[in-house]
Amino acid sequence: MATYIALCKFTDQGIRTVRDTVKRADAAREMAGRFGVQMTDIYWTLGKYDLVVECTAKDDDSLIAFNLALSSAGNVRMQTLRALDRGEMEKVLGKLTQ
Repeated sequence: MATYIALCKFTDQGIRTVRDTVKRADAAREMAGRFGVQMTDIYWTLGKYDLVVECTAKDDDSLIAFNLALSSAGNVRMQTLRALDRGEMEKVLGKLTQ
């Protein structure tokens, strides 16, 4: 399973209905499962981004489909980053030639 970090901002629609953000997060977590994605952690944050979400997915296609479905609801815009754990990074570094 690959790990992803999503940096999310509320849209105008999302901020107008911010009182529902926890309910929407629960619905998003359920939706993620239908795409083979697991939302492992979600944080509401201060600063440039309103939410930070950690997800795992079996492949990029599953995560992209989930992101598109979630974003099409109109409440958040997402910037998603592929995250490597220590073992994955060591594997990448092993491919470097000296």
